[in-house]
Order: sequence, then structure tokens, then C-alpha cells
Amino acid sequence: MSFQTEESPLTTHVLNTADGVPGVRMTLSLHRLDSTLVIWNLVTVGTTNEDGRCPGLIDNDAFTPGMYKMRFETGKYWESLGHTSFYPYVEIVFTINKPKQKFHLPLLLSRFSYSTYRGS
Repeated sequence: MSFQTEESPLTTHVLNTADGVPGVRMTLSLHRLDSTLVIWNLVTVGTTNEDGRCPGLIDNDAFTPGMYKMRFETGKYWESLGHTSFYPYVEIVFTINKPKQKFHLPLLLSRFSYSTYRGS
């Protein structure tokens, strides 16, 4: 499911720092934790565009306080480029307390390392 009609309150950007280019055509998924059942529920699945971005992850009404995770399929991405990777996937878990704010979650990636931070 993708929400294209309004700007998502949560955005991401994948940068392939090994080659200095956007992380293009990387599959990712957004999940929300059900704290009662202690299971992750899938919110949406997407693929990064030519700029390494995945617009429309979640709309404002669905973005409620709670714990979320974004899973990036990094192993498949590197395999598509003819490389192997130490990390088959990267999961970034984060907590949203004030969903009315704008959140940006970049992933800086090489085959053997990654980093992230909370942007706005």
C-alpha cells in the first residue's frame, strides 16, 4: 500500500556510500509493534526510486504513537549489483511519541557497514 496523495510524515533515503550513489531499487518494509501481542504488523512495502527515496510510506492518520521498524533488504540490493554483503538486511527500530512531527530516517550503506540517524 502506498499513500501518494499527501506527503508522508515518515521518509527515508538510502545512500550507497561505497559508490557514492543513491540506493536505487531497494525493497523495504515498514512495521508497527503490537505491544499487547508483542508482534510486528506490516504497515507497507516499497522500493526506493532513482533518488534512493521511497515516498508515501504512511499517511498522517495511520502514523500513531508507538514502536516501528523499517527493514531494508540490503543483501538483495548488493546481489543485484553483483556483490555480496555482510548484512542480508538492516532493521532500524524507532519510537514515535509525537507523530505530528516530520521524521526522516536515512540509511548510509556499504557492503560491510551502515549508519543511520533521525533527520527531520
